[in-house]
Formats: sequence, C-alpha cells, structure tokens
Amino acid sequence: MTPAERGTWSWESGFGNIELDWQVERARRLPWLPGTALVWATPLQNGQLHPLSPEGVLSRQAAGLVGRGLVPMVGLECEFVLVEGSERDAERSGWRPRPAGLGNLDYALDLQGNVAAFLRELRRVLAEAGLPIEALKLEGAPGQVEVTFPFGPVERACEQHLLLKTAAKAVAERHGMSALFMAAPFTGTGSGLHLHLSLHRLDGGASMFTPRGGEELLSETGRQAVAGLLDVLPVTGPLWAPTVNSYRRLARDHGFAPRRATWGWDNRSCAVRVVGHGSGRRLEVRVPGADANPYLALAAALAGVRHGIAGGLVPPEPARGDSYQDAKAWRLPHDLASAVREFETDPAVAEQFGVQVIAHLAALARLELDHHAPLVSAAEVARGFAQS
Repeated sequence: MTPAERGTWSWESGFGNIELDWQVERARRLPWLPGTALVWATPLQNGQLHPLSPEGVLSRQAAGLVGRGLVPMVGLECEFVLVEGSERDAERSGWRPRPAGLGNLDYALDLQGNVAAFLRELRRVLAEAGLPIEALKLEGAPGQVEVTFPFGPVERACEQHLLLKTAAKAVAERHGMSALFMAAPFTGTGSGLHLHLSLHRLDGGASMFTPRGGEELLSETGRQAVAGLLDVLPVTGPLWAPTVNSYRRLARDHGFAPRRATWGWDNRSCAVRVVGHGSGRRLEVRVPGADANPYLALAAALAGVRHGIAGGLVPPEPARGDSYQDAKAWRLPHDLASAVREFETDPAVAEQFGVQVIAHLAALARLELDHHAPLVSAAEVARGFAQS
C-alpha cells in the first residue's frame, strides 16, 4: 500500500481509476460479517479483462491450456497460524505475538477451548456461505491450522481462498486471537499454500495425469507437466513468493517446504509431489507460501504445465528419498532480490507472461524490497551486541 513514483499506478501515471464489471449474480452473503454481502467485480481495460489484474494473469494461462483441449482443476490446501490477541496487542509486544497453542497438535483431538471454538465456528460460517470445506485440522507448528477445499475450477478455488482469509480473520478476532497468513510467522515455522493440480479434457473424465499401461507414476502428459514445472517454478518466485518473509519458509532443510526443484511419488521433500490414486492422480505443487496471491501462484503453476506440454519436455528421474540432498537439482530462489532478477531475465517467463506483466510484478517486488531495506531487525541487534 505504498504509493509508487513510477509504473502503471503511480504519481507518474496520476493514479487513474480502473473500470470494474460488477457481477451481482455472484454476490455472496458473509455470515461472519452480519448484514454484509460481498460482490465480485472484474477489472477492465478498454472493455476487456485487465491484463495486470491477478485474475487476468491467471485467465490467460488457463486459456492457453483450454486452447489445447485441456481444463485445469485445482484444490487448495492452506495453512495459517493463530496467535493470541489483536494486531494492536502484537504491536505493543514489539511484534512478537504468541502462538495460540503449545507444541505439535497435528491431527490432535484434545484441543484448547478457544482454538476448538474457533475451528467449530469457522467450519460453520464457511458452510453457511456456501463454502463447505474438505478438511480442517491443526498442523505441526504451535497454533497452526490447515484448511483444504474440494477440487474444482481454478477461478472458484481462488474465490474460496480469499473468502477463507476474510472469514478466518473475523472469526479469530471474536475469539480473542488473530489469524496470520504469513509464510514464516515465527522462526522455524512455515505455512504453505499447496496447489493440488490436474488436467482434464474439455468433455470431463479422469485426470490426464493418470498413468496407463506400463507407465509407473504419471502419463506422458503428466511427465511433461512436471518437467515444465521444474523449469518454470524456480524463475517465477515473485508470483508464488511475493514478500521478503516468503523466503524464510524456504531457508532450511527438512522444514516441509521445498528448497530444490524436484519431484517424486508421495514425497513431501519435493517441490512437486505426485499423489492420488486411479482417476484422481494429481500434482501437489508445494512451493507457494501462505502469503501468496492464489491467482498468481496458480498462474505460475499453469505456465509451467503449458511450457512442459508445448515443448514435450522430459523430467529427470523422480526423487526416491530425501530430495533436500539432491545437489544436482535446481535450487529455488533464496531471497526476493534474486527471485526478481531471474523473473525478469528468463526467456521462458518472457514467453509465458509478456513484458507488461513482468515489469508490473517486478516493480511490486521492488517496492517490497525498498520497504524492508532500511529496517533493522531484533535479530540484527542481538547479533550486533555479541559481535560488533
């Protein structure tokens, strides 16, 4: 929310208005905000979907697959962390909030009272809003929650995720807590936004990734999609890891967040995990963090899939064990600055997204970097006391 000096929306451009196409038929009552309804609107430019809107970026990637007779389907699996108190309480603590829970309660049944009440109310209000969830549970880090939505069209998945975020924040506040959708809210804690992705023919049917005959893990289309993802994910960091904090989640081995562009069967150390049985074979793209814009993260994934299928690419051998130790695999970007450099210069990115989108997203990333550049962290001060 920092006004920029140059770019599409800036002092240089005069901060002009954006035309919106209001879609009242998609209005949705929000049970967590009594007396309130949300109406979706599509940003336009010259009467067409605005090319720089996240919806527009995703729409073009999906359309490229539809042009090949393929329809992408996705289910989003999101993690976030509940912390005690409000944002004002966190500010008073020097931005050191406490998790609303102790220890690893992954799949636990004995939940603390306020956390259990939060989960019950969140499930209820989402169902009342027409957003039934597939699964809702606590995760491995203190105060961490995981929500999984049913499989469906990519646009619906993004809408579900945005509504989840508003619901979680409102319900948490009523229970004396806050919901943090940061990729790394605490040292050693990472929250992801995993994309469970498959392709289907226009007339429906089973996943195009389902192996046939002697194929072991994936069909030929699935293997091409994996190869494209392994090529494109490392150079599209600003789409799936848009903040400085995003890369804290990717900074350590064995943190259940990938560090290298690898793939394998039911392997949580990989960036792309092949899962599902029979007609439900799919790819779990594990690189985005909880702070990712779902439209842009999905756009990056679909760009990789398109790239692999169009080029008939062949992936490396799947990882059979700990892929954190695979020194031959391409490293994912380790910070936002290096991610932007790769994003701006890679030819595959230029082919898939075009100059205008690349320049816009790179400018947003640099605003984020400029914001953080002069800030001194508590960790720097602690290190300075000991070593300076």
